Amino acid sequence: MATPQPGIFAQGARSHRHLELDLRPGVTPDQALAALQPLRQPSVAAGGANIVVGFAPTLWRALAPAAAPDLLAEFPTVPGMPSTQHDLWVWCHGAGQDELLDVVLAVRDLLDPVATVAEEVLGFVYHDSRDLTGFIDGTENPGVEEAHEVAVVADGPGAGGTFAITQRWVHHLDRWRALDVGEQERVIGRTKPDSVELDEDSMPASSHVSRMVVEGDDGEELAIYRRSVPYGTTSEHGLHFVAFSAEPSRFTIMFERMFGVGDGVHDRITEFSTPVTGAAWWVPSLESLGDVLG
Repeated sequence: MATPQPGIFAQGARSHRHLELDLRPGVTPDQALAALQPLRQPSVAAGGANIVVGFAPTLWRALAPAAAPDLLAEFPTVPGMPSTQHDLWVWCHGAGQDELLDVVLAVRDLLDPVATVAEEVLGFVYHDSRDLTGFIDGTENPGVEEAHEVAVVADGPGAGGTFAITQRWVHHLDRWRALDVGEQERVIGRTKPDSVELDEDSMPASSHVSRMVVEGDDGEELAIYRRSVPYGTTSEHGLHFVAFSAEPSRFTIMFERMFGVGDGVHDRITEFSTPVTGAAWWVPSLESLGDVLG
């Protein structure tokens, strides 16, 4: 059985850094592969950090057409959702910013001959895994064992790999803090202190929970595996949304529901947070990555 990159599921890291890179003009696939070769087996503890490597769908098809899953697709086209696709994504996470910085600098040194950094995000765990809105983030996230089933392609081309989405959402905390706690809870659909879902009579149809809890044709809830973290400075801050799925169509369905495609009902969280980036990635298995990078 193919092995997913272990950093996808590794827990306990409080510091996160995300790099999105573009290949330099004129760089050939062979040159890109040569630069990436040291990352062919992302380690669970490379210099004290976990490393996950993802590829833009177009780049992965060019590098490894035989290992590209049939469902590999670009970032969903949804009104209100910007697409800012780059070529490579490297996610590093660990216990401390000092060790993590050393690892990220080493990654940049490896890739600098072939790629430039287009987007860099410094994320962190906020209190007891809360979003900057003060609500616990990822309450619906599957447990570690179930997460493999939710996130990892089981068989066929791309087995052991996973489809990923990254987005940077800028929060407008001045608007958010103008709401009393009861109204904030109606926006989210959960209680603020302990993340208990509101009862049916109290749950607005436009709440985040109402829009994001979606059932498939079989009546089962469509699940994704989230690894989002807050990010930012005093001048700009929000959520760096990171999610994995064995089926990329789940992302499209959820994004369409957020922005009211079909029924016109928007997720009210979009009144207080704005997506400014968006990219789709293929995160190959360790075996597939090793085969391609040699």
